[in-house]
Amino acid sequence: MGVLGGKRILVTGGAGFLGSHLCKRLLDDGNEVLCLDNYFTGTKENVEALMDDKRFELMRHDVTFPLYVEVDEIYNLACPASPIHYQHDPVQTTKTSVHGAINMLGLAKRVRAKIMQASTSEVYGDPETHPQHEAYWGHVNPIGVRSCYDEGKRCAETLFFDYHRQHGLEIKVARIFNTYGPNMHPADGRVVSNFIMQALRSEPITIYGDGTQTRSFCYVDDMIDGFVRLMSTDSAVTGPINLGNPVEFSMKELAQLVLRLTGSASKLVYRELPSDDPRQRCPDICAAKQLLGWEPTTQLEAGLTETIEYFEKIMSREDGRGLLNTG
Repeated sequence: MGVLGGKRILVTGGAGFLGSHLCKRLLDDGNEVLCLDNYFTGTKENVEALMDDKRFELMRHDVTFPLYVEVDEIYNLACPASPIHYQHDPVQTTKTSVHGAINMLGLAKRVRAKIMQASTSEVYGDPETHPQHEAYWGHVNPIGVRSCYDEGKRCAETLFFDYHRQHGLEIKVARIFNTYGPNMHPADGRVVSNFIMQALRSEPITIYGDGTQTRSFCYVDDMIDGFVRLMSTDSAVTGPINLGNPVEFSMKELAQLVLRLTGSASKLVYRELPSDDPRQRCPDICAAKQLLGWEPTTQLEAGLTETIEYFEKIMSREDGRGLLNTG
């Protein structure tokens, strides 16, 4: 299957932030790509540059409904990932993770495709161990406002491993930590996009909590390389494997770096920390180093510079103001 020795690969959520970068990487590697998205948070603009490639196909479809196609590999990325978006319709968020996993696993079983689940560091909840390693089972509130995403992804992991054990399906599970870069939705509510947009608009930069809580930030190109490396491993490697940057920054440090890179005079303002927001989130990536030969190489300042340039281009468009208010 595929052309010129390449594979035919399905990417669900392919018009989203990570999905659009993954589609481009897979095309660059000589594969055919079927990009699937319902455009809840993804946009056609994210994959517009790929549309002229005859090996690229774009399909509007919701993964909560079955899909019948012939593919060699499946990357299951479909699910809103920012709190603003996944809390907008929490029942649908859970359905996307759970029903979407069932449908994509069913497809993989029918066509004997290798399948990767884009899981999340949110499965660790507000962790009691630091940094988080894959053997840690997590500290998650099952009935909180973030549970639709956290528990949906945890259930998806359960389904992947049960399909693997029960049906011999070849699976890969990646636990993704904070990722940033071009094609992020400017109104997705996550800290990198929030800080950049507020700085570019000369608005106060909103820090939730006292600013000492930490996150690790992985540039999108590094993350996509981790996906491809994980998918290329032999069947003995199932994961879950943490993919992220182990270098931590506090929210205040991130805000100050964004201010310096944008030249903004925005002031820092502090607000109450949202419910169930973890104070620390940092991956142990020993497994990724050992099994994939992978670790991030992009420094935060370099990645933020690229991301700021992307958002500046969005703001310069005539319809930029309308786009920034969507979501």
